[in-house]
Amino acid sequence: MRCIAFAHHKGGTGKTTSCLNIAGYLQKAGKSVLVVDSDPQANATSGLGVVPGSSETSIYDLFMSRVEDFPEVGLQEAVVTTESGIDLLPSSLDLVGAEPYLYSVEGRATILRDALADGAAAYDVVLVDTPPSMGQLVINGMVAADHVVVNLDPGFFALGGVATMKAIFGDIEAHVGVSIRPEMALITARTPPPERPRGFFSWMRRRFAPDDDEEKKDPVEAEAARTFLRVEIVPYSPEVPEAQEHGLPISHYAPDCPAGAAYREIAAFVGEWN
Repeated sequence: MRCIAFAHHKGGTGKTTSCLNIAGYLQKAGKSVLVVDSDPQANATSGLGVVPGSSETSIYDLFMSRVEDFPEVGLQEAVVTTESGIDLLPSSLDLVGAEPYLYSVEGRATILRDALADGAAAYDVVLVDTPPSMGQLVINGMVAADHVVVNLDPGFFALGGVATMKAIFGDIEAHVGVSIRPEMALITARTPPPERPRGFFSWMRRRFAPDDDEEKKDPVEAEAARTFLRVEIVPYSPEVPEAQEHGLPISHYAPDCPAGAAYREIAAFVGEWN
Protein backbone atom coordinates (compact mmCIF):
# COMPACT_ATOMS: atom_id res chain seq x y z
CA MET A 1 0.00 0.00 0.00
CA ARG A 2 1.32 3.42 -1.01
CA CYS A 3 0.03 6.60 0.57
CA ILE A 4 0.03 9.95 -1.23
CA ALA A 5 -0.93 13.19 0.52
CA PHE A 6 -2.08 16.36 -1.23
CA ALA A 7 -1.08 19.39 0.79
CA HIS A 8 -0.93 23.16 0.82
CA HIS A 9 -1.65 25.57 3.67
CA LYS A 10 -3.60 27.82 1.26
CA GLY A 11 -7.10 27.10 0.03
CA GLY A 12 -8.23 27.09 -3.58
CA THR A 13 -5.09 25.53 -5.03
CA GLY A 14 -6.75 22.40 -6.41
CA LYS A 15 -5.79 19.83 -3.75
CA THR A 16 -9.16 18.12 -3.63
CA THR A 17 -9.64 18.26 -7.40
CA SER A 18 -6.24 16.66 -7.99
CA CYS A 19 -6.75 14.05 -5.29
CA LEU A 20 -10.10 12.90 -6.67
CA ASN A 21 -9.13 12.96 -10.33
CA ILE A 22 -5.88 11.07 -9.84
CA ALA A 23 -7.80 8.58 -7.69
CA GLY A 24 -10.31 8.18 -10.52
CA TYR A 25 -7.72 7.29 -13.12
CA LEU A 26 -5.93 4.93 -10.73
CA GLN A 27 -9.24 3.17 -10.14
CA LYS A 28 -9.85 3.01 -13.90
CA ALA A 29 -6.40 1.41 -14.26
CA GLY A 30 -7.49 -1.42 -11.99
CA LYS A 31 -6.02 -0.20 -8.70
CA SER A 32 -7.91 -0.55 -5.43
CA VAL A 33 -8.07 3.02 -4.16
CA LEU A 34 -8.97 4.64 -0.85
CA VAL A 35 -9.47 8.40 -0.56
CA VAL A 36 -9.05 9.80 2.95
CA ASP A 37 -10.83 13.12 3.46
CA SER A 38 -9.07 14.84 6.37
CA ASP A 39 -10.52 18.27 5.65
CA PRO A 40 -13.49 19.45 7.79
CA GLN A 41 -14.88 21.17 4.68
CA ALA A 42 -15.47 17.63 3.36
CA ASN A 43 -15.12 18.59 -0.30
CA ALA A 44 -13.56 15.25 -1.22
CA THR A 45 -16.51 13.55 0.46
CA SER A 46 -19.12 15.49 -1.50
CA GLY A 47 -16.95 15.28 -4.62
CA LEU A 48 -17.37 11.51 -4.52
CA GLY A 49 -21.13 11.79 -4.13
CA VAL A 50 -21.39 11.28 -0.36
CA VAL A 51 -23.29 13.82 1.72
CA PRO A 52 -21.03 15.03 4.55
CA GLY A 53 -22.39 13.90 7.91
CA SER A 54 -24.55 11.15 6.38
CA SER A 55 -22.28 8.32 7.55
CA GLU A 56 -22.58 6.91 11.07
CA THR A 57 -18.81 7.01 11.47
CA SER A 58 -16.18 9.16 9.80
CA ILE A 59 -12.57 10.24 10.09
CA TYR A 60 -13.65 12.30 13.11
CA ASP A 61 -14.36 9.08 15.02
CA LEU A 62 -11.05 7.62 13.87
CA PHE A 63 -9.09 10.52 15.33
CA MET A 64 -11.20 10.79 18.49
CA SER A 65 -10.75 7.08 19.23
CA ARG A 66 -7.22 7.98 20.38
CA VAL A 67 -8.65 10.41 22.95
CA GLU A 68 -9.40 9.13 26.45
CA ASP A 69 -13.04 8.13 27.10
CA PHE A 70 -13.94 8.00 23.39
CA PRO A 71 -14.84 4.64 21.79
CA GLU A 72 -12.25 2.92 19.61
CA VAL A 73 -13.06 3.00 15.88
CA GLY A 74 -11.09 1.14 13.23
CA LEU A 75 -10.51 2.38 9.70
CA GLN A 76 -12.79 -0.09 7.95
CA GLU A 77 -15.68 0.75 10.28
CA ALA A 78 -15.80 4.22 8.73
CA VAL A 79 -14.99 3.47 5.06
CA VAL A 80 -17.77 3.66 2.46
CA THR A 81 -17.71 2.60 -1.21
CA THR A 82 -18.74 5.32 -3.67
CA GLU A 83 -20.48 5.16 -7.04
CA SER A 84 -17.14 5.51 -8.82
CA GLY A 85 -15.79 2.36 -7.18
CA ILE A 86 -13.38 4.38 -5.03
CA ASP A 87 -13.52 3.72 -1.31
CA LEU A 88 -13.78 6.78 0.92
CA LEU A 89 -13.01 7.61 4.52
CA PRO A 90 -15.51 10.48 4.75
CA SER A 91 -15.25 13.73 6.62
CA SER A 92 -17.68 16.28 8.02
CA LEU A 93 -17.67 19.57 9.87
CA ASP A 94 -17.39 17.57 13.12
CA LEU A 95 -13.68 17.19 12.37
CA VAL A 96 -13.15 20.81 13.40
CA GLY A 97 -13.81 19.71 16.96
CA ALA A 98 -11.24 16.91 16.89
CA GLU A 99 -8.09 18.94 16.38
CA PRO A 100 -7.98 20.66 19.82
CA TYR A 101 -8.15 17.24 21.50
CA LEU A 102 -5.22 15.93 19.46
CA TYR A 103 -2.75 18.24 21.18
CA SER A 104 -3.21 16.22 24.38
CA VAL A 105 -2.61 12.86 22.66
CA GLU A 106 0.78 11.20 22.79
CA GLY A 107 1.94 10.24 19.31
CA ARG A 108 -0.67 12.55 17.78
CA ALA A 109 1.31 13.02 14.54
CA THR A 110 1.08 9.33 13.65
CA ILE A 111 -2.62 8.62 14.33
CA LEU A 112 -3.54 8.41 10.65
CA ARG A 113 -0.38 6.49 9.75
CA ASP A 114 -1.14 3.92 12.45
CA ALA A 115 -4.76 3.59 11.34
CA LEU A 116 -3.73 3.01 7.72
CA ALA A 117 -1.12 0.46 8.76
CA ASP A 118 -3.82 -1.47 10.65
CA GLY A 119 -6.69 -1.19 8.16
CA ALA A 120 -5.57 -0.23 4.64
CA ALA A 121 -3.31 -3.12 3.64
CA ALA A 122 -5.84 -4.30 1.04
CA TYR A 123 -5.54 -1.09 -1.00
CA ASP A 124 -2.98 -0.46 -3.70
CA VAL A 125 -3.06 3.30 -3.16
CA VAL A 126 -4.36 5.61 -0.43
CA LEU A 127 -4.76 9.30 -1.30
CA VAL A 128 -5.16 11.81 1.53
CA ASP A 129 -6.82 15.18 0.96
CA THR A 130 -5.57 17.54 3.68
CA PRO A 131 -7.13 20.82 4.84
CA PRO A 132 -5.78 24.30 3.97
CA SER A 133 -4.05 24.84 7.31
CA MET A 134 -0.88 23.96 9.19
CA GLY A 135 -2.36 22.00 12.10
CA GLN A 136 -2.42 18.41 13.28
CA LEU A 137 -4.67 17.16 10.48
CA VAL A 138 -2.19 18.30 7.84
CA ILE A 139 0.75 16.92 9.78
CA ASN A 140 -1.00 13.56 10.11
CA GLY A 141 -1.60 13.42 6.37
CA MET A 142 2.00 14.20 5.46
CA VAL A 143 3.50 11.92 8.12
CA ALA A 144 1.33 9.04 6.86
CA ALA A 145 2.39 9.62 3.25
CA ASP A 146 5.11 7.91 1.26
CA HIS A 147 4.85 10.78 -1.24
CA VAL A 148 3.58 14.36 -0.95
CA VAL A 149 2.01 16.30 -3.82
CA VAL A 150 1.76 20.07 -3.42
CA ASN A 151 -0.83 21.95 -5.45
CA LEU A 152 -0.10 25.48 -6.61
CA ASP A 153 -2.25 28.01 -8.40
CA PRO A 154 -0.54 29.88 -11.23
CA GLY A 155 -0.71 33.29 -9.52
CA PHE A 156 2.10 35.39 -8.10
CA PHE A 157 1.32 34.52 -4.49
CA ALA A 158 2.07 30.86 -5.21
CA LEU A 159 5.76 31.77 -5.02
CA GLY A 160 5.42 32.47 -1.33
CA GLY A 161 3.51 29.22 -0.93
CA VAL A 162 6.47 27.20 -2.19
CA ALA A 163 8.76 28.74 0.41
CA THR A 164 6.21 28.18 3.19
CA MET A 165 5.76 24.52 2.27
CA LYS A 166 9.52 24.00 2.35
CA ALA A 167 9.56 25.46 5.87
CA ILE A 168 6.70 23.16 6.94
CA PHE A 169 8.57 20.12 5.63
CA GLY A 170 11.60 21.16 7.64
CA ASP A 171 9.57 21.71 10.82
CA ILE A 172 7.97 18.27 10.56
CA GLU A 173 11.34 16.62 10.14
CA ALA A 174 12.79 18.58 13.06
CA HIS A 175 9.94 18.05 15.52
CA VAL A 176 8.41 14.72 14.45
CA GLY A 177 11.48 13.04 13.01
CA VAL A 178 9.81 12.16 9.71
CA SER A 179 11.38 13.23 6.43
CA ILE A 180 8.79 14.54 3.96
CA ARG A 181 9.28 13.72 0.28
CA PRO A 182 8.02 16.68 -1.82
CA GLU A 183 7.67 14.47 -4.86
CA MET A 184 5.54 16.54 -7.19
CA ALA A 185 4.02 19.99 -7.65
CA LEU A 186 0.82 20.38 -9.64
CA ILE A 187 0.07 23.82 -11.04
CA THR A 188 -3.65 23.86 -11.74
CA ALA A 189 -5.33 26.52 -13.84
CA ARG A 190 -8.54 27.71 -12.16
CA THR A 191 -9.81 29.93 -14.97
CA PRO A 192 -9.84 29.78 -18.80
CA PRO A 193 -6.63 31.00 -20.46
CA PRO A 194 -6.76 34.57 -21.81
CA GLU A 195 -7.44 34.97 -25.48
CA ARG A 196 -4.37 35.27 -27.62
CA PRO A 197 -3.72 38.73 -29.04
CA ARG A 198 -4.75 39.20 -32.65
CA GLY A 199 -3.82 41.56 -35.41
CA PHE A 200 -0.69 42.97 -37.01
CA PHE A 201 0.71 44.79 -33.95
CA SER A 202 0.25 41.72 -31.77
CA TRP A 203 2.20 39.73 -34.35
CA MET A 204 4.94 42.38 -34.34
CA ARG A 205 5.25 42.21 -30.54
CA ARG A 206 5.62 38.45 -30.66
CA ARG A 207 7.97 38.52 -33.62
CA PHE A 208 10.42 41.01 -32.15
CA ALA A 209 10.24 40.10 -28.45
CA PRO A 210 13.61 39.08 -26.95
CA ASP A 211 14.13 35.39 -27.57
CA ASP A 212 15.41 34.61 -24.10
CA ASP A 213 14.30 31.31 -22.58
CA GLU A 214 14.90 32.54 -19.05
CA GLU A 215 12.54 35.47 -19.56
CA LYS A 216 9.88 33.16 -20.96
CA LYS A 217 9.89 30.85 -17.96
CA ASP A 218 6.86 31.07 -15.71
CA PRO A 219 8.22 32.17 -12.29
CA VAL A 220 5.95 29.80 -10.34
CA GLU A 221 6.96 26.83 -12.49
CA ALA A 222 10.64 27.77 -12.27
CA GLU A 223 10.54 28.05 -8.46
CA ALA A 224 8.61 24.78 -8.14
CA ALA A 225 11.18 23.03 -10.34
CA ARG A 226 13.89 24.02 -7.86
CA THR A 227 11.99 22.43 -4.96
CA PHE A 228 10.12 19.42 -6.33
CA LEU A 229 11.30 16.41 -8.26
CA ARG A 230 8.58 16.82 -10.86
CA VAL A 231 6.27 19.68 -11.90
CA GLU A 232 3.07 19.11 -13.88
CA ILE A 233 0.64 21.64 -15.38
CA VAL A 234 -3.09 20.92 -15.41
CA PRO A 235 -5.07 23.09 -17.85
CA TYR A 236 -8.49 24.52 -17.16
CA SER A 237 -11.51 22.47 -18.22
CA PRO A 238 -15.12 23.43 -17.37
CA GLU A 239 -15.95 19.73 -17.14
CA VAL A 240 -14.00 19.44 -13.87
CA PRO A 241 -16.49 21.36 -11.66
CA GLU A 242 -19.33 19.69 -13.55
CA ALA A 243 -17.95 16.28 -12.64
CA GLN A 244 -17.69 17.30 -8.98
CA GLU A 245 -21.31 18.39 -8.99
CA HIS A 246 -22.20 14.88 -10.20
CA GLY A 247 -20.10 13.29 -7.46
CA LEU A 248 -17.63 11.76 -9.91
CA PRO A 249 -13.94 12.14 -10.80
CA ILE A 250 -13.24 13.53 -14.26
CA SER A 251 -12.09 10.04 -15.29
CA HIS A 252 -15.66 8.83 -14.86
CA TYR A 253 -17.37 11.90 -16.33
CA ALA A 254 -15.34 13.51 -19.16
CA PRO A 255 -12.05 11.63 -19.42
CA ASP A 256 -10.99 13.17 -22.73
CA CYS A 257 -11.25 16.85 -21.76
CA PRO A 258 -7.91 18.72 -21.50
CA ALA A 259 -7.72 18.48 -17.71
CA GLY A 260 -8.76 14.84 -17.88
CA ALA A 261 -5.97 14.03 -20.31
CA ALA A 262 -3.45 15.74 -18.02
CA TYR A 263 -4.66 13.89 -14.93
CA ARG A 264 -4.56 10.58 -16.84
CA GLU A 265 -0.85 11.07 -17.54
CA ILE A 266 -0.14 12.19 -13.97
CA ALA A 267 -2.01 9.17 -12.57
CA ALA A 268 -0.02 6.84 -14.82
CA PHE A 269 3.19 8.30 -13.42
CA VAL A 270 1.95 8.23 -9.83
CA GLY A 271 0.88 4.62 -10.29
CA GLU A 272 4.52 3.66 -10.73
CA TRP A 273 5.67 5.18 -7.42
CA ASN A 274 7.07 2.72 -4.91
